[in-house]
Amino acid sequence: MKVKKGIGGHVPKICNKELAIKPMKEGDVPMDIAKGVNAAQLDANMHITSGTRALQWHSPLEQPFQVAGFGWLQAEGRYRRLPAQPAWPLPAAVDQLADCTSGGQIRFVTDSPALSLRVKLRGAADMYHMAATGQCGFDCYIGGPGEQVFYGTTRYDHRQSEYESVLFDDLARENRSITLNFPLYQAVEEVWIGLMPGAGIAEPPPYESERKVIIYGTSITQGACASRPGMAYTNILSRRFNLEFLNLGFSGNGKGEPELAHIIAELHEPACLILDYEANCVSTELLQQTLPAFIDIYRAKHPVTPILVISRITHARERFEAAMRQDRADRRRVSMQTVEQRRENGDAYIDFCDGSALLGEDAQDCTVDGSHPTDLGFARMADGLTPVMQRILAER
Repeated sequence: MKVKKGIGGHVPKICNKELAIKPMKEGDVPMDIAKGVNAAQLDANMHITSGTRALQWHSPLEQPFQVAGFGWLQAEGRYRRLPAQPAWPLPAAVDQLADCTSGGQIRFVTDSPALSLRVKLRGAADMYHMAATGQCGFDCYIGGPGEQVFYGTTRYDHRQSEYESVLFDDLARENRSITLNFPLYQAVEEVWIGLMPGAGIAEPPPYESERKVIIYGTSITQGACASRPGMAYTNILSRRFNLEFLNLGFSGNGKGEPELAHIIAELHEPACLILDYEANCVSTELLQQTLPAFIDIYRAKHPVTPILVISRITHARERFEAAMRQDRADRRRVSMQTVEQRRENGDAYIDFCDGSALLGEDAQDCTVDGSHPTDLGFARMADGLTPVMQRILAER
């Protein structure tokens, strides 16, 4: 090995013996690898802090708190997105995923200067490509309808399935409208809201109507891979429309089964139904079979409810794999033709949205793994869907 000479042709000497590179023996571990780097210890902004105030703990299932996003909550009292004992049998995977609380929200008004949460999850964070704050955390927005502004996210040890977290601890004592978004990819067994003793609590501002926006779809619909719950596209849309949203995205398993169509049709007062499950279909042929049948079942109970069919967003590998581009184009054509045929047959309340345009020209930079959007991707999806929903809801 040649040693580069210094100024004047001299070979620089290592003056500090501790800095001299010593040959590694078998079994040795480099110092930086053995010790690791713990940024949470080095950066005070990443510390998990405990509240110092004595708080009074409340169940959001009690008045005047309002829990939204769970269509069968009043009947069953569970944070679950489908009925526990449905009239139609659920696929086993869908039954499990229905316990994930994506789209759930706790809404209330309080003048408490402090707000903490106690949470009991069914399991700990375990996804390699999704932040624990999105999978298992709650986040907090302050403001009334159309004015919600993000404040903070629960901080906790992501290895734990039970945690207590301070959302704010020293704000001025004034009334605030609070929205807490439930975790996207874990079941919540219990959640308790800690407020200052004697703090005022009131009902949240009312929705525009009792009608609900129902979105049925895939892992993307469920929220993979938002960094925190409020950034799932369904939750972004919920801040733009003063309506209750029901997230019925089932990761890898929302495939347009007729049983799901029957169960979803049981929900009363729908504002619209959005079908975003194309990406879960294992083939174009399956989409051809399920989509018309799903719509027929739903139409039998809701003949004039607006239905929006969305084709899937692009995948990063499509730029390099022609077969993937063709597969998406084939499925897009099936969805578009299904809608066009129904409109020709007199269904004036069904529309199509081209999902391939939602992420924009640099779509490849809007996902975690080529498929599941980042917060940027979800924001773009919501931006593209907002004018479409404004139109169909106004027509309704």
